[in-house]
Amino acid sequence: MKTIEQINEKIRNGSAVVFTAEEVSRMAETMTPAEIAEEVDVVTTGTFGPMCSSGAFINFGHYNPPIRMEEISLNDVPIFAGVAAVDAYIGATSESAFDETYGGAHIIEALIAGKDVKLKARAKGTDCYPTKEVQTVINKNTVNEFYLFNPRNAYQNYSVAVNSQKHSIYTYMGSLMPHMENATYSTSGELSPLLNDPELRTIGIGTRIFLGGTQGFVSWYGTQFNTQKPKNKYGIPTSNAATLAVIGNAKEMSTEYIRAAYFEKYGVSIFIGIGIPIPVLDEDVAKAVSIRNCQIETSVVDYGLEDKPVIGIVNYGELRSGTIRVQGKEIKTGSLSSLEKARKIAEELKKWIKNGEFLLSQPVEMMPKNSSVKGLEQRS
Repeated sequence: MKTIEQINEKIRNGSAVVFTAEEVSRMAETMTPAEIAEEVDVVTTGTFGPMCSSGAFINFGHYNPPIRMEEISLNDVPIFAGVAAVDAYIGATSESAFDETYGGAHIIEALIAGKDVKLKARAKGTDCYPTKEVQTVINKNTVNEFYLFNPRNAYQNYSVAVNSQKHSIYTYMGSLMPHMENATYSTSGELSPLLNDPELRTIGIGTRIFLGGTQGFVSWYGTQFNTQKPKNKYGIPTSNAATLAVIGNAKEMSTEYIRAAYFEKYGVSIFIGIGIPIPVLDEDVAKAVSIRNCQIETSVVDYGLEDKPVIGIVNYGELRSGTIRVQGKEIKTGSLSSLEKARKIAEELKKWIKNGEFLLSQPVEMMPKNSSVKGLEQRS
């Protein structure tokens, strides 16, 4: 057994042994979990993919005379003003009133890049906030706070999408061609953070992470957090299960790891880069971080049918090979997430730790063990 504080002391004195999850997966081909636990202190993970449930809080600062902003747009993208006088929330998927391919994600990326953004605000006017309209230009240096707060990121696993219908469909999983001519997926496999800690033994509220190119934190369990999903024999959920809510200072982030996107005939989304260090506390953690793509299975879902039935199970070794076989049909695969970026994130986090620039944090509270997801019912 090791403790996080013991590992942090090794990080401080420069003796910590750090590998990426991919490196440890290769080590596991010739080493036992006990040997890995003895040798390795920290395993770094990474993922870079579309995460729609994201956004940023921003405080513009008070105008003179002051205004209680009730309607706000940035570059003609409406943002949520129902927080306080000059606080707002930019939802990543909010779309421009004039261009459906441009939205909140593009505003967030532009602000991170240091660009100017056009602000328009309106209000009814009150005795304490008399101004009724403001038009100006802002950037990340003129506002007080600008930080990401993402309600649902870093899915533990996610289903593969196919389409059995006779026509193409356009989804948040990309364009799906008819007759199951293609399959899309969006997880970095053996590098994916929550797949390397499937029981969430080391990841909890307060965990320090790599977020968008800077240090951030897990702020809560994510929306649609679900521990009731079926698992395979390696303890891996075979569809979308646990999620994280995360927070970090967007002023310090990089557009290399936060990128806006538009999915044809679906809408705006945002690519988020996340890396989480896994402290190798014991043999069980060592076994978990040794997981290989061929051992990580996920469901194949037919998005062409209204109830989205599961029509097969495949593993990430098959997905990465370029083709999968489902119901006797060979299907070409394509990843929405970037393996290259995921590797870069894991390597960057590894460098921070080895240089003593990033310490591990003990969660202040662990994630719930018994959580499920409810659907919305029609009620009157």
